[in-house]
Amino acid sequence: MNQPSDPQTAFKQAAAAAAVRLVTSGMKVGLGTGSTAIHATRRIAELLAAGELHDIVAFATSRATHQEAVRLGIPLLEDGLPVDLDLVIDGADEVDPALDLIKGGGGALLREKIVAQASRRLIIVADESKLSPRLGTHWPVPVEVLSFAWRSQARFLERLGARWSIRRDADGGQFVTDSGNMILDCAFGPIADPARLAAALAARAGIVEHGLFIGLATDLIVAGPAGIQHTVRQDE
Repeated sequence: MNQPSDPQTAFKQAAAAAAVRLVTSGMKVGLGTGSTAIHATRRIAELLAAGELHDIVAFATSRATHQEAVRLGIPLLEDGLPVDLDLVIDGADEVDPALDLIKGGGGALLREKIVAQASRRLIIVADESKLSPRLGTHWPVPVEVLSFAWRSQARFLERLGARWSIRRDADGGQFVTDSGNMILDCAFGPIADPARLAAALAARAGIVEHGLFIGLATDLIVAGPAGIQHTVRQDE
């Protein structure tokens, strides 16, 4: 990997490189979305090109990651995901001490959760800025909703305590997910019971998916000034 000039990018690269060391030849690997996970995709491509990894097949969590994997020459599974994955390397917007997550800042939360649930191991890579004492302290929860009757979902989210805003793209237009839906970014503040909120969101018709990833991450690899810290979820 090229050495970046800014420290935060260097930390992201370091976390991604540490995660890729857990990839071995013959694995089926999920490729995450976002500014940290993309470094893992590029590192896997480097190792394949150098012959240090072989017989890897991958599955991307977004169209953007898929396009990058194709560009880099990483072999990809078909879109139907015919087999479970050995592991997926992905990023997060916010991580609490229990390794629960807020994801979806890049807009790929639905596909990311599908891939995470189809993987034996979800390895989250992050720099220290993503750590939080409680989910919702620093980031809103992305909620992917159907455009049909979306204001009904917005009112429901308000009743749950959210201040919502429609996700916009770089040009100011309404953001559209890879699955053709819209995202409401919901600021709840620090969330006392993320699992309970996740269940309420999951039960609502019209909400396609939400960015609370509860009990899915198995590993957290964080890079910072003190180096790399690898935490593994302890089964309760």
